[in-house]
Amino acid sequence: MTAKLIKGTEIREEILQEIENEVKKIKEEHGTVPGLVTILVGENPASISYVTLKIKTADRLGFKEVQDNQPDSITTEDLLTLIDKYNKNDSINGILVQLPLPKQVDEKKVLNAIDPDKDVDGFHPVNVGRLMIGGSEVKFPPCTPAGIQEMIVRAGVETSGAEVVVVGRSNIVGKPIANMMLQKGPGANSTVTVVHTRTKDMADHCKRADILIVAAGVPGLVKPEWIKPGACVIDVGVNRVGEKISEKTGKKIAILKGDVDFDEAKEIAGWITPVPGGVGPMTITMLMKNTLKSFKSSLGIA
Repeated sequence: MTAKLIKGTEIREEILQEIENEVKKIKEEHGTVPGLVTILVGENPASISYVTLKIKTADRLGFKEVQDNQPDSITTEDLLTLIDKYNKNDSINGILVQLPLPKQVDEKKVLNAIDPDKDVDGFHPVNVGRLMIGGSEVKFPPCTPAGIQEMIVRAGVETSGAEVVVVGRSNIVGKPIANMMLQKGPGANSTVTVVHTRTKDMADHCKRADILIVAAGVPGLVKPEWIKPGACVIDVGVNRVGEKISEKTGKKIAILKGDVDFDEAKEIAGWITPVPGGVGPMTITMLMKNTLKSFKSSLGIA
């Protein structure tokens, strides 16, 4: 039996509609909307593309969106001054600094300068600590892991007591999603194992997983025989493995492949995410959800 597809594109639309409706309601009652600033340093094409999508999404939702472009010659001190300005601006609920930053800028200092209560990316050490504690302490879960958990829940996959195996131990995906899945609460209460490049018998660990989350950045790493029949497989990997000509535009486009052998895995798994169109669309969506949460907190709304 072919696995059910967990499509991030469809879940994204559900969540964005929920956010849009809530923003309209709050605007009617309070006369204000969420404020989001994106700071873009330099002209990295990938960063520009990503920021443009953030702007379009925020505009669609009715947010106040501020785009602050800075030259790639900016100093750490000037960027810190800029962040301080937005930290003190009550109309701004979320501050994003698009990475990577130029070599002369101290990235750690910059990210740590953002007010933790406006750190809607969830990368500030304070928010990492809140995530570790769990429960009501969690302010902003990092966006990609939050999207993964949302997909699992909305697909109707049981997490309580489930064996979850996370392949990869990055600070952006692997570690936080492992932490989130073992916390008490809905969409969690799981038994979690994290495997990585130094793990012995990685395949044996994966075979036990009721929920297998793969974020290794290695195309086709997880083989079909590593997957437990009926398991939920979340493939976070987006690996460029070549190019092809688009039938629609006639232009070259990237050939993308996940960390899981999708075509064979879908015949074994119970649920699976496609690549592209799986986890990817969820990251900006959860960023918007975190911004709404920050906005509501500033108004004293639960």
